[in-house]
Amino acid sequence: MLTPPPKDWQTRDRFLELHSRWMTLIGEHLQDDRGEILEYWRIEKADSAIVLPIQGDRILLPPPSFRPGIGRVTLDFPGGRVAEGQNPEQAAIAVLRRELGIESDAIAQLISLNTEGWAVNSSFSNQKLYGFVAQIESTVKFPPEFQIDTYPVTPVGVNRLLQALKCLQCRAILLEWRSTFAEIFRAME
Repeated sequence: MLTPPPKDWQTRDRFLELHSRWMTLIGEHLQDDRGEILEYWRIEKADSAIVLPIQGDRILLPPPSFRPGIGRVTLDFPGGRVAEGQNPEQAAIAVLRRELGIESDAIAQLISLNTEGWAVNSSFSNQKLYGFVAQIESTVKFPPEFQIDTYPVTPVGVNRLLQALKCLQCRAILLEWRSTFAEIFRAME
């Protein structure tokens, strides 16, 4: 016997909508597939782009920065919001310019790790994360005002970087890149 497909949930009413330039907070009553009315809160935010920049045999990182959510300075990949009217690739290029001083003509290749975007927290937010790997031209010299930290593109270097990263989104990008290019790492071991 086949089970009928579940009914879609329905929005009964929206009792709150609070806008800021960073997000919109929404409170709604939803009716589930059994007819029960539930109160839900969610956030609508701009999508994010995070870039794993690689130059030759090293991964490039901006200086650590303060993260209010965990209350301390942490190491992260370059990243930021996808602005209205901008696509994720354009955001990735803008992030590299802002955080590492890398101009678009210095990017030899920009590889998307996920063209659909990953849901960051789908039960609470509509935000998606787009991950990129940027191959930076070997001749690029960084402006002195940008302090660049590096990790070697080796199994040991990547594992050390995974231990150093506290940002779950950055870790997801690094793990996806490592699994996508697993044959490179098998050859290095």
